[in-house]
Amino acid sequence: MGRINMNEAYVKQNIDKGISTIEFFHPAHNSLPGDLLAKLANTITDAGNNNAVKVIILKSGGDRTFCAGASFTELININDAETGKIFFSGFANVINAMRKCPKFIIGRIQGKTVGGGVGVASATDYCMATKFAAIKLSELNVGIGPFVVGPAVERKLGLSGMSQIAIDANSFYEAEWAKQKGLYNQVYDSLEELDEAVQKFAENLCTYNSEAMKEMKKVFWSGTEDWDELLAERAVISGRLVLSDFTKEKLKSFS
Repeated sequence: MGRINMNEAYVKQNIDKGISTIEFFHPAHNSLPGDLLAKLANTITDAGNNNAVKVIILKSGGDRTFCAGASFTELININDAETGKIFFSGFANVINAMRKCPKFIIGRIQGKTVGGGVGVASATDYCMATKFAAIKLSELNVGIGPFVVGPAVERKLGLSGMSQIAIDANSFYEAEWAKQKGLYNQVYDSLEELDEAVQKFAENLCTYNSEAMKEMKKVFWSGTEDWDELLAERAVISGRLVLSDFTKEKLKSFS
């Protein structure tokens, strides 16, 4: 747990005084392959079921990129629709685990976040970032679209904001824009300030009534009860599109 090899992907959890800190890492800019997505979903579910946990902090390793989205290496190797559906269901499972988790999840976004990473940030209950945490939905650029993460992103940015960054797939939108649209609740000048604020905020939440927070979380996520089916349907769309010649050629050019 204490040893970190900076070339080795991981998902780890640390529980201290009611705060579960869940951290994921991948050497390719914190991109998320299927095995890491599964571990992340399971770890979030476990923390939600753990009576020793009152609040969750979700973060990634390293000090630059929060999450680069889907693993290009895995995307290139998808050769049938079923494999594609299973891969994109990985992001659906993480978002649904976050949605169903009875504890508030605080997002700690230290740097740029792309594609599926924007979906993960959007599925947190309270999101704090640095000024370096620009966002981009790049999926259209590779011939697919932000179908699986779309509902989570739309829930935070509204349809107008989500469609703007989905269509303008080559542009990063600054952290301040994301704050104005409601994705980020606070934006800080440095990583140190962010970490201090996240810790203080989590500690304060631990003084609240867990039952009250659980009931509030249900209210905040009301209207999303169909997301198990909806995100599965969206995964099928992405799984089909990733097989196109357009996408195959685009992914090769990036690799």
